[in-house]
Amino acid sequence: MICVCICSSALAHVDNFPSIHDTVAEIKKRLLAEQPHERLLKLRASELHDLISNQEREILAEGHIRFTVNVPVIVSVIRDKELGDEPFWIQERGFEPTGYEVGIDAETFDVWQKPFHAGRIGLGLNSFFGSEDHYIIGVEPQSKATTLEITDIYPGQCRMGRLEIGANVYTDWEDKIVSLPKELEGMQFIRPVGLWRTRFQMLNFFRETRFPSTERPDQITLTWSDDPQTTQTIQWRTSNDVDKGYVRYTKKADFNQFDPIRPKKDKAQTVELETLNIINDTSCNRHTVTLRGLEPDTTYIYSVGDGSKDGWSELAEFTTSPDRTVPFSFIYMGDAQNGLDRWGTLVHNAFRERPDAKFYIMAGDIVNRGMERWDWDDFFYNAEGIYDRRTLVPVIGNHECQGGYPGLYLDLFTLRENGPSTIEPERAYSFEYSNALFVILDSNLPPGPQAGWLDEQLSKSEATWKFVVYHHPAYSSKASRDNKELRDTWSPIFDKYHVDMALQGHDHAYLRTYPMKDQKRVGSAKEGTIYIVSVSGVKMYDQDEREYTEFGMTNVATYQVLDIQIVGDRLVYRAYDVDGKLRDEIVIEK
Repeated sequence: MICVCICSSALAHVDNFPSIHDTVAEIKKRLLAEQPHERLLKLRASELHDLISNQEREILAEGHIRFTVNVPVIVSVIRDKELGDEPFWIQERGFEPTGYEVGIDAETFDVWQKPFHAGRIGLGLNSFFGSEDHYIIGVEPQSKATTLEITDIYPGQCRMGRLEIGANVYTDWEDKIVSLPKELEGMQFIRPVGLWRTRFQMLNFFRETRFPSTERPDQITLTWSDDPQTTQTIQWRTSNDVDKGYVRYTKKADFNQFDPIRPKKDKAQTVELETLNIINDTSCNRHTVTLRGLEPDTTYIYSVGDGSKDGWSELAEFTTSPDRTVPFSFIYMGDAQNGLDRWGTLVHNAFRERPDAKFYIMAGDIVNRGMERWDWDDFFYNAEGIYDRRTLVPVIGNHECQGGYPGLYLDLFTLRENGPSTIEPERAYSFEYSNALFVILDSNLPPGPQAGWLDEQLSKSEATWKFVVYHHPAYSSKASRDNKELRDTWSPIFDKYHVDMALQGHDHAYLRTYPMKDQKRVGSAKEGTIYIVSVSGVKMYDQDEREYTEFGMTNVATYQVLDIQIVGDRLVYRAYDVDGKLRDEIVIEK
């Protein structure tokens, strides 16, 4: 089995036109095989054009977004002015500049138009660089006396809209039209996925990872893909020279008898992970084992390797979840994303200061470029020595969805598949630990299809403490980053079952709300839910004054320690900065 992380190449197309996804994948493979690595790292647009055939050029110019019209039309390509000469095909295919400009949030888009006959129309990639905002497509009949029908739109994630002030222009982002020439008002337009801007990137695409794979196991990470009381999932990486993997393990209490013969040994599932843009490590092997039949509340010693005498990692340990109510602590962090070396200092300080923490929750945007393996290599390097000893509970953020889909995230982490049947497995899941329920949601997807499952998880749980974790905040730091649909859909369910805390990220500024119920401030945490926004990396945003903010701060990276105490049913919540200084603290009593 081979997982290719240019995931869009696996998508089908709806007509007989050659697949742009397959074409781009083949171009990249050819460049990697035929061109010196030094040239690929510095490849310029003029050089790339010389390396692409005329047939490939045609596919790149027409195969990205396709649709059918029933009457002759004028097509408007409304594109980010910062694209300059991109997309390459816009002038080659006879589109003419109109002089019209459209304001979309803080950006200015210009408008290029061309008449087309009735029938199938295809438009090409947004940019070879994968930069700047994606274009949108206006369509109007050439004759006002005719009725325009637009059908068979590909890809299927596109949606139709009307050009008007306040209209959302993408299906995944909140970017809105803020200014519009009257000549374009009311025109039908096709809304693409904003993240598609990087989908066909070929310039500045090839990279070198600072941490290529070797024969020695690394990136050893603990996750839960089944019951935390009796199972533990372990995943790691090696070079392709190592084609098999094993975990050997024993209870820590039996450690005196630990030797190469006596421990149990489980074989891993080994999968090749191909990432064509990493020119100094284009593929590696990922190994995954789920240990089963473990005893609850028990510490195990383990190592991973290829089964040979000397091919094992250093010993590490994990502890299974208790099968009874016991006090425990866990650590929660918002976006790491940028400056992962500095984030590494923070997470290692957290581990040193609170070695009793049982697991770590990361509320999305774990890395900046979720489909770039070199970024994940940096993350794992800076987390070395922590997530092989404490289970990581990851959440999908928008940066994990680079290119529109969190393919590399799903390849790297093996997680529980007990989420809603309405979405892909592992994007949302839940688990219980001691007397607490944790529900992980994917806020990159529409909230509605996850709402029924969320209600079910909360309604059937008898846990004392209830936590919900997702990326985009229901109560944001700035009005311009508001997530109203999410808040309107999920917060009434939180209210219904009294979720104690919602742990969030995305806004790159620290915020803790008053207890909230029915979208209003209430008197105590016994009545409402406290919503947290946290950031653990170096990228910071400003913060507006908000009526629901009890405490907020900017330009401070933090990690949060939550202590669940069973004597008196108390939750002690503390936020610390990278130097270990206490920045925020609350106590909730049931």
